[in-house]
Amino acid sequence: MYAPSHGLFRPGEEERRVSVRYGLLALLAEAPTHGYHLKTAFEHRTGGSWALNIGQVYTTLQRLERDGLVETAEARDDRTDYRITDSGRVQLEAWFATPVVPGAPQRDELTIKVLLAVAAADVDVTAILQRQRTASVEQLQAYTRRKAQADPEADLAFLVLLDALIFRTEAEVRWLDACEARIRQQRPLKESAR
Repeated sequence: MYAPSHGLFRPGEEERRVSVRYGLLALLAEAPTHGYHLKTAFEHRTGGSWALNIGQVYTTLQRLERDGLVETAEARDDRTDYRITDSGRVQLEAWFATPVVPGAPQRDELTIKVLLAVAAADVDVTAILQRQRTASVEQLQAYTRRKAQADPEADLAFLVLLDALIFRTEAEVRWLDACEARIRQQRPLKESAR
């Protein structure tokens, strides 16, 4: 069943801002509602992986309203309901229709650590790779256990999220293996050049 926060994924600031913007539009395309409901629905729809700050929800709603993508549907003393506008629907449809193609590589701490270790003369890169591989395989096992425990009907969003995390972690392990093979291949060349 849905859990409020699985703590599995921490998106970057720009990714979070864009995802929240379009996530709120997607929810409002279903029905007008208020900020707190949008917060809980967003968290539920993303498998509990992205906890939203209620302040972020209302700030995003204000920007969407300023940009003409949402409007006030009903204002009561204790809450304001919002609805998507025709312009908001057009933007949402364009977002869904546009493939996500990464631009410049994200700043990935593991990649930076390995690159700096490769450049350093006194760092055992192989040891770093082995420790990371162990940690990644343990994380992969944890994701797999959580996937086995999930209810396929009630936890669809969480299972889709776990699939993404499993595939990314498997790719990370393959990358670590490739790094180690490349380093081992280059070391004999460097040592023979001395």
